[in-house]
Amino acid sequence: MLWEQKVEYAALSDIGFRRKNNEDSYVVQVATDRVQWDARGHLFLVADGMGGHAVGELASKIAADTIPHTYHKLNDLDVQAALEQAIRAGHDAIHLRGQQNLDFMKMGTTCTTLVLSRHGAVLGHVGDSRAYRIRGQRIEQLTFDHSLQWELLKQGRMSPEDIFLHEPRNVITRSLGPQPNVEIDIEGPYPVRPGDVYLMCSDGLSTLVSDEEMGVIARELPPVDACQFLVDLANLRGGTDNVTVIVARVGEIPAGLPDLAPPPDEYEQAGGWGWGWLLGFLGVGLTFIFGNALAALEKPLEGILLEGLGALGIAGMTIAWLRQRRLNLQNASLPEITPGTPYRTASAQVTRKFVSEIGALEYSLQRTAIEEDWTIEWRNHNIHYDAAKTALSERRYSDALREYAKTIHVLMGGIQLQRRQRDLAIRWKVKNSAERGAMPP
Repeated sequence: MLWEQKVEYAALSDIGFRRKNNEDSYVVQVATDRVQWDARGHLFLVADGMGGHAVGELASKIAADTIPHTYHKLNDLDVQAALEQAIRAGHDAIHLRGQQNLDFMKMGTTCTTLVLSRHGAVLGHVGDSRAYRIRGQRIEQLTFDHSLQWELLKQGRMSPEDIFLHEPRNVITRSLGPQPNVEIDIEGPYPVRPGDVYLMCSDGLSTLVSDEEMGVIARELPPVDACQFLVDLANLRGGTDNVTVIVARVGEIPAGLPDLAPPPDEYEQAGGWGWGWLLGFLGVGLTFIFGNALAALEKPLEGILLEGLGALGIAGMTIAWLRQRRLNLQNASLPEITPGTPYRTASAQVTRKFVSEIGALEYSLQRTAIEEDWTIEWRNHNIHYDAAKTALSERRYSDALREYAKTIHVLMGGIQLQRRQRDLAIRWKVKNSAERGAMPP
């Protein structure tokens, strides 16, 4: 990656609908000059604390304060070594704080850190917060979930179906802080290409929003709108946890500068044909053509034989390719434990079906707002709603998605107002009850 490539980014953290405090933290530190870029690059971090009673909030804040500060001091080390030492320093600071106070013992936090530098993309990772890369029409998970489900899958002792059906999702096997030592995953550097989009999130998002949905939204919407819509979507589906998301889009290389990244293999990335399949089809196709030529040269027996072999080869390879593609699609929801490569991939291509599902969600929310008489900025809503319907009818799916995201955010404002009014009414009721109980008989 080059310093001249601009990075468009946004970050958002939300308490959700079920929690009383936000235990997530995030950091975005974009290099402000060439010297800082050459030394350390751009840094992005997401941490999801645990421990309850604001202990998790403290743990994630210590990680967010300590790791970037330490990383930028280690200028004599390469990116990978500096990032690992910085994360270890964050772990040690959390563990020490936990040992100093009984209320803080066993507090911890996940931590996923991404550095975009002249060497490429480097990740440091502990826990189940995630980092993804959206490239072309695919979203790729670059981090391994340190969770019970994923560890069992890695061991191969149970079938994926049994693991994801019976084992709890939210049990993590590694975190910063609780134990004296921690194992840290350092991945990369991976080549960074113009147009790459990186998405980082806590499990408050990935539990409720699928990889495919995240990929489409981060690919099609500007980072600010993508972060907001992803948070809105998680909250609409229950908001069971704090939700934190960072989206960073890598810009184009200015004219006249060299592209240092190797050319992408788009066939393999898209789960498409690939060179092996292309050469195979070329071979059987040539066999069929050669047989046809022999038949024309008055060698009908040999020609028919080769034509038959070619036709059977084409049919067989087509069936095999379709079967392999079906298996790839089935396995897309399960992680592939292959170090050094994306652990899981999914489509990030916007489709009419996807946008129609978002439209149906918006319409249902709109009906509820009308029936329950929510306070909504209807003029603003209707402008975007009409634009979304027009774009969908004209098959401008990206535009339709952007407009639906805006209408949903307007409606979410009504939900938030309803929640605030309800919470205020509950507090007044509790306060009045307490005052009546304190009055003398």
